[in-house]
Amino acid sequence: MIHIKNHLAAWIALAVLLAVPPVSAVADNVVPPVSASNDSKDNPKWVKGVGDPFAGKQKSLICQGCHGVDGHSTDEMIPKLAGQYEGYIAKQMRNYQAGTRTHEYMNGMASPLSDQDLDDISAYFSNQTRMKGKPSALNKRGQELFLKGNIAKGVMICVYCHGGAGKGLESDIAMYPVIGGQNKAYLIKTLKDFRQDERFNSPSIIMNKIVRSLSDADIEALSDYMSSL
Repeated sequence: MIHIKNHLAAWIALAVLLAVPPVSAVADNVVPPVSASNDSKDNPKWVKGVGDPFAGKQKSLICQGCHGVDGHSTDEMIPKLAGQYEGYIAKQMRNYQAGTRTHEYMNGMASPLSDQDLDDISAYFSNQTRMKGKPSALNKRGQELFLKGNIAKGVMICVYCHGGAGKGLESDIAMYPVIGGQNKAYLIKTLKDFRQDERFNSPSIIMNKIVRSLSDADIEALSDYMSSL
């Protein structure tokens, strides 16, 4: 029921967005405030990359119903976007548009958005306080897989691409996303989708190859550890 309500809210938001004037003509008070420090396009806390985070604040209304106003989704099956690299978010949305990544709702949600919309929305979420895991008991098995991999099973070391705390390596390298602090259930589903070739949009399908030999128990442990970072 939670999923249905969230998705319904997102579709309603999309209809509203398409019916309103461009962001420059919309009163600022219709935009859900993120924080006082981030509420101005002139504030230095906004880091403007390819997209415009201030414009993306209004445009992201179509996303906030599921991913949260600040990108911190509380639904374990829906990914957090807060602090994710701008280029990675934009790439995923373009993959949905092209059909190289599929989802029962996201393909339709991404379809009407322009390149500028995607860049602006991505910039907005990228500028939010980066996702962080909740304190929990250390999953030693997951930590071992993340930091050392499993040579015998051909499992590569996650830290090489995603960084010691799972926060990625470089902001301009979209293939290395932030995964530390991501929702556990979403991580589990993502790894299983890659393993089962139900998702194949990583460069050179590298993720499919990396997780091929992971067992369900491995994926559970690894996701538990990553979500705590």
